[in-house]
Amino acid sequence: MAIAVANCCFSVLTSTVKLRYSVSCHRRLATSTSSSHASLDASSPKATNNKKRALKRSLSESPLKSNAAKVSVSRKKLPGRSKDEKSSLYADGSSGRGDMGRPQSTGFKSFSTQRKDKKEFQLDSREQQVEPGHLQDATFLNAVVKVYCTHTAPDYSLPWQKQRQYTSTGSAFMIGDGKLLTNAHCVEHDTQVKVKRRGDDTKYVAKVLARGVDCDIALLSVESEEFWKGAEPLHLGHLPRLQDAVTVVGYPLGGDTISVTKGVVSRIEVTSYAHGSSDLLGIQIDAAINPGNSGGPAFNEQGECIGVAFQVYRSEEAENIGYVIPTTVVSHFLNDYERNGKYTGFPCLGVLLQKLENPALRVCLQVQSNEGVLVRRVEPTSDANNVLKEGDVIVSFDDVHVGSEGTVPFRSNERIAFRYLISQKFAGDVAELGIIRAGKFMKIQVVLNPRVHLVPYHIDGGQPSYLIIAGLVFTPLSEPLIEEECEESIGLKQLAKARYSLARFKGEQIVILSQVLANEVNIGYEDMGNQQVLKFNGTRIKNIRHLAHLVACCKDKYLVFEFEDNYLAVLEREAATATSSRILKDYGIPSERSDDLLEPYVDSFGDNEAIEQDFGDSPVSNLEIGVDGLLWA
Repeated sequence: MAIAVANCCFSVLTSTVKLRYSVSCHRRLATSTSSSHASLDASSPKATNNKKRALKRSLSESPLKSNAAKVSVSRKKLPGRSKDEKSSLYADGSSGRGDMGRPQSTGFKSFSTQRKDKKEFQLDSREQQVEPGHLQDATFLNAVVKVYCTHTAPDYSLPWQKQRQYTSTGSAFMIGDGKLLTNAHCVEHDTQVKVKRRGDDTKYVAKVLARGVDCDIALLSVESEEFWKGAEPLHLGHLPRLQDAVTVVGYPLGGDTISVTKGVVSRIEVTSYAHGSSDLLGIQIDAAINPGNSGGPAFNEQGECIGVAFQVYRSEEAENIGYVIPTTVVSHFLNDYERNGKYTGFPCLGVLLQKLENPALRVCLQVQSNEGVLVRRVEPTSDANNVLKEGDVIVSFDDVHVGSEGTVPFRSNERIAFRYLISQKFAGDVAELGIIRAGKFMKIQVVLNPRVHLVPYHIDGGQPSYLIIAGLVFTPLSEPLIEEECEESIGLKQLAKARYSLARFKGEQIVILSQVLANEVNIGYEDMGNQQVLKFNGTRIKNIRHLAHLVACCKDKYLVFEFEDNYLAVLEREAATATSSRILKDYGIPSERSDDLLEPYVDSFGDNEAIEQDFGDSPVSNLEIGVDGLLWA
C-alpha cells in the first residue's frame, strides 16, 4: 500500500514534532509484486539504494514502510529498509511505492470507486445479508476481483525519461454502474491495468477513471460486457463498532485464488494514510492483511462491506495491526467525483494548532473554559489567512465544541481528532468557526480547500517538469525526487524547506539545479547538484515556468544564476545557446524542456519577489504528527 502521510489541515494535536527522517518503525502497504519479482536482499547494491530512498520518505516520518520495500528486482529504484527499522507494507501486490510522488511512510491501503449517477452516494446496510459463519458461501464474494497492473514511473533524477516498468497485483471489487474500487497505490503510474474475476481465466482491460491520492482510492471501469455477466456489485455498509467481527477478502501472496481472513475491529480513529500524506478516519483491525490484499473489501458478519483494506503496521513491538478505509471516506470520494466530474480531494483548514491543556496558558489567552486550540500559524494560500490570526483560539467548528486536546465528540463515549470534522467537508464548502480573540468570542466563516503543497508529494500528470540550459538541469523539488536522491545529496537545508516551509502563493515552487551535464561551456560547475536557484539575473524565481520565461526573454550578455549561500553560476548567453543542441544530442535527451514549459507563460502571482522564504519551527502539516505524537515514514 502506498504510504500515506498527513491530512491537509496543519493541526498539531501533539506536542511531539520530529523530522520525518527519524524512523522508528514503518507501515507497509499490502501490495504484492508479481511472482517473477524477487525481494531484494539488504546486502545487495540495489537494496542499499533502496534504504537511502526509504530514508527520504521517512522525512514525513511515520513508522510505516510500504511493501514497495520489497519491490521486484526489475524496478530501477526500490525503497528499502535496514533490519533495525520497523516496517509497514501496502496491502496490494505492488512495490508499495506506487506513485513515487509521495513518501510512503505508513503502510496503509485504500480503495477508490466511481459512479455514473449523479445521486449522492448512500451507505446501504439492507442488501446482501449473510448469516454469520457462512461468509465463505456468499455469492457476492464473486464481486471481488484480482488486479494486474503494469507501472512505468517517471525518473525524477533524469526527468526526461521513465524508469523501467514493473508489475504488481492487488484486489478490487464491483460497486455497480460498471465500476470497480481499488487502492490508488495499486494503479499508480499505470500503463496497463487488467482485472480477472473469481473462477475465470480471462483478464479484462480496465481504465482508471479517478485516483484519490490523499485517500488512497481509485475508481476503475471495464467496458467489456462479458466481464459483467452475472455480476452482483457490493453495497457499502455503516461504520462498525469496536470488537465487531470483520472479514478481509482479496488476492494476497501465497496463492492465486481468493483468500479470506478474519479478525475484529480494534480501533477507529483518525489515521495516517501512507500513500496520500493525509490523516483521515481509519479502521484498525487484527485480521491478516498481506501483500495483494490492497483494494479488497472488508465485511462484517452480515456481509456488508465496511471498507477497503489498504495498509498494515509492522514493528518489533506490535503485531496483527491492519488498516481499512471506512465507507465514510469511500462515500466522500464517490460523492466528490459525482459532484465535480473528477476527484478534487479532501479540504483543509490551513492552520497549525497547539493544545491548550495548561491552565496558565488558557488564562493568558483569556479562555475561560477547558476548551479550544491555539492558532500558531496560518497558511498564506488558505482562505483562513484572510480571517484567522496567530493567537486566535478555535473553540468550535460548525457549533461542535473543540476540546483543549484538539478533539471533538465522536459517537457515544468517544472522542476523535478535530481534523475529522474538516475531512467531512468538500472542497469549496464553508465552515463556521467559533474563536476567542483577545478575550472576545466571535464567529467567522472560512472556505475550505485542498492544501497547496510547496513541495508536492505526487506529481500531477505523472512526469516532472525540467529545464536544461547549457547542461544545467533545473527541476522543481518534490518528494519523489527527495526519495530518489540520497539524504546526503539533497542536504539538510533542502529537507528542512520541504518539511517546514509554507507556500506563499499558489504555484510557488522550490526550483533546484538537479545536476550539470558536463560540457566545455559549463566548466567548473560539474560538481554542482541539488542546490536551490534563488534568482536569475537579479530576479527572484517563483517557479520553473517563471525561470523558463526569464531565460527565454533574456537579452543580456550573461546568464547569471544565484544559488543559496551566494553561490553563482555565470554563462555567456550566446555560447550557451549555441551548445545546447549538441549537449542534448550527446546525452540522448529529446528536448531542452518538458512539454508543459512549451506553453506561453502567464504571470498570475503578482509581486512576490520581495518576500523571502519563511521557515517555521514546526512541520507545516500534521503529516509528521499523529494524534499521539507518533511519527511515520
